[in-house]
Amino acid sequence: MNLSQPSRLRGGLFGLLIGDALGVPYEFHSAASIPESSAIEMTPPAHFERAHAGVPPGTWSDDGAQALALLDALLRNRELDLDTFADNLLDWVQRGAFTPDGRVFDVGLQTQRAFEQLRSGVPAANAGPDDERDNGNGSLMRCLPVVLVTTSRDEAIHLARKQSRVTHGHARAQLTCALYCVTALGIVEGLSAADAVRAAEDELLQRYADSPDEAELKIVLDGRFDAPQGSGYVVDSFWSAIHCVLSTRCYEDCVKRAISLGNDTDTTAAIAGGLAGIVYGEDAIPGRWMAALQHKALVDVMLAKI
Repeated sequence: MNLSQPSRLRGGLFGLLIGDALGVPYEFHSAASIPESSAIEMTPPAHFERAHAGVPPGTWSDDGAQALALLDALLRNRELDLDTFADNLLDWVQRGAFTPDGRVFDVGLQTQRAFEQLRSGVPAANAGPDDERDNGNGSLMRCLPVVLVTTSRDEAIHLARKQSRVTHGHARAQLTCALYCVTALGIVEGLSAADAVRAAEDELLQRYADSPDEAELKIVLDGRFDAPQGSGYVVDSFWSAIHCVLSTRCYEDCVKRAISLGNDTDTTAAIAGGLAGIVYGEDAIPGRWMAALQHKALVDVMLAKI
């Protein structure tokens, strides 16, 4: 598709935020209980028992807020000062910064533990839990802003891993973030989504061959053989999102496919929606969803600074 880079990048950020907001009401539901695709909208069908019932339609959750917190930190310092990023995250969770309405309604358990570490004085670079069981998708869901400021694959990999460490310190989570950002960068540069995924895999395999991270990278890449579940596990989150991008032909179908997987619907749709927004561009995002997005002006102000 012959799209301008600004259209792809704006599409990526809005695609993430709208996918997140669209998925919020369906979170925690099984795939079997999700409405049919035509009925998936910002406001679910009347009979559907929506999650976060008090949250206005079109409101992004922790996924979108943390992505904006990361973008703000990157705009302040494109090498990413982790103390600034950590302060932004704490400002979000304590005061509602980077939300549409000052309300915080969804914080992951692993992220909460990292915040406790930060408040106790642990350096931001070491705050993220790093046990093998600490491989949730909280750093993957927010990492797309790396692609908005990066100038090379080296930088994308470095920043993707660096931002993860504040809340998700394990190499598996870091490497999945790197795989996502290199994939997104490939699409921005004009590769098809399928070719971008393959190129990102090859890039990381070459980079980490015979290194301590090689075994973890192979675990990440082996996730492509598993059925997508839309779960909170970082490897499944990535490949579930890739499944949605590669099995559909437009932004709307992609994020609806992500939500139809059930479980962590807002995050799967945010991760998939970010990539689909880059693939199809800003203008391909349905106007009704763009109009429904709360506090769109905040996003426009931040994008103007890139």
